[in-house]
Amino acid sequence: MDTHETAEATTTPTEEVDWETKLRYFLNSDFVRSSPFWGIPFLIMGVAVYGGMGFNIAISLTDARGLTPPDYSLGNLDLEMYTQVLGSNAFLQATQNNLVLLVTFTTICLVLGLFLAVLIDQGIRYDDKVQTIYLLPMSLSFVVTAQLWLWMFNNNNGLLNIIVTGLGFQPVDWIGNPSIALGSIIFALIWQFSGYTMVVYLAGLRSLPDDQFEAARVDGASTAKTYLRIIIPQLKESSVSAAVVLMVFALKAFTFLYALTGRYRPPNGTDILATLMVRQAFKFGKWAYAATIATYLMVLALGVIAPYLYYQYRQGSL
Repeated sequence: MDTHETAEATTTPTEEVDWETKLRYFLNSDFVRSSPFWGIPFLIMGVAVYGGMGFNIAISLTDARGLTPPDYSLGNLDLEMYTQVLGSNAFLQATQNNLVLLVTFTTICLVLGLFLAVLIDQGIRYDDKVQTIYLLPMSLSFVVTAQLWLWMFNNNNGLLNIIVTGLGFQPVDWIGNPSIALGSIIFALIWQFSGYTMVVYLAGLRSLPDDQFEAARVDGASTAKTYLRIIIPQLKESSVSAAVVLMVFALKAFTFLYALTGRYRPPNGTDILATLMVRQAFKFGKWAYAATIATYLMVLALGVIAPYLYYQYRQGSL
């Protein structure tokens, strides 16, 4: 027998034994043994979420409209809807409003929440009541918040206009004036979510050791310098996690805007991608057009989530 054939004959049983051992080890691993518990939720998640995202992208490549079923033939799939959406003034305006809402709302909530957390951390009077007052709006739904601020913004007997007229000024059309409508919406959302950032920052402050404050006092540093130069730089993880949650809420503001008017078109100057998408789908029946807007909205959401996941990965949290 040839030497090469003899070597193959001697190594083949060993290789078979190794594969059998690896297969047996894999079947007895915790991953496989626990699959009945995580497999079904994973399957449901994959079909309902990622399957829905794939289905939405498929619709955006067609010209689906009204009750006509989409044509998924290869000759009908193209990027025409993406070109139409990018050339639409309504889409560009909604995108601009969305970015303004996202950046302004997130930034002010972070700054205000940090300020409140520092005040409470310093032991101001009635700190427990301050926490309750600022955290209570977070427990309200978008619908309740919208109805509350719809009364506050009322032109005739709203609380804000009562204050304005009491100061000697003319009533302000907070929602109907396009130049200030978006600012009014952002103000209402800040009222609801600033308490959330306060709690996040307060938890971060309470997790820091007290000896840092004592060392700063020994060195003669003032309270303001202690927070600005020592304490606040250590709250980076709290800032990142809070900012991601706030930006996701900013992208989900459709419920709040819809509850203000009870229709698909929000007040002038406050149209965002979510309201434009729903209006195109359920009012005009432009399913492919709406699916394209949803795809752009998904990309915008990934632009928010992906850096956070990368940051968590670099920190070793994933």
